[in-house]
Amino acid sequence: MKIRYGEITKDVLLVFATAGVFTIAATSPYFLINLTRAIIRDGGYNKKYRNLKEKVLARSLTGLNKNKIIIFKESEGKFSVKLTEKGKKVAREILFDNMEVEKQKIWDKKWRIIIFDIPERKGRQARNAMRWKLQKMGFFQLQKSVWVFPYPCEKEVQLISEVFKINPFVNIVTAEKIYNDNNLMEHFRLSV
Repeated sequence: MKIRYGEITKDVLLVFATAGVFTIAATSPYFLINLTRAIIRDGGYNKKYRNLKEKVLARSLTGLNKNKIIIFKESEGKFSVKLTEKGKKVAREILFDNMEVEKQKIWDKKWRIIIFDIPERKGRQARNAMRWKLQKMGFFQLQKSVWVFPYPCEKEVQLISEVFKINPFVNIVTAEKIYNDNNLMEHFRLSV
């Protein structure tokens, strides 16, 4: 069963994934509050969480510790907090779920066409997962298993294919013209 995390908890996990470890003096009786302050300060979240109460973040940290996503360790008079293996896996899932293709400021006038033909033995689930992810990322469905995007997206599509274990069944074509692409131009708000 996949646990759903709130936005604050997701951001905290991503801070730990980026920073690795947070360390605070162990002598403080307000360990969690000091840790939340360090996360807000060092995580670069001052603007986003300006009005966030430290207790809310502390509660999020407590829940992550309880679910064995992060661990608190004390050594040499200091507390450290880091992601567990389970936490690293959750952070990767969050990064994958939030993955987006970077849009270029100026369109290179090339279409990226993703074509996949996944055999029945691989299952309907992999096909549906691929379609769902492409749709979530803003791709346009030209046909059932043919999707189009106007910006370079090869790395992202390859990652998706690897995650769903369908790499051999996915192709990416770069084309300069798609006949009757007016609806694509409109969908992606592109001009000639």
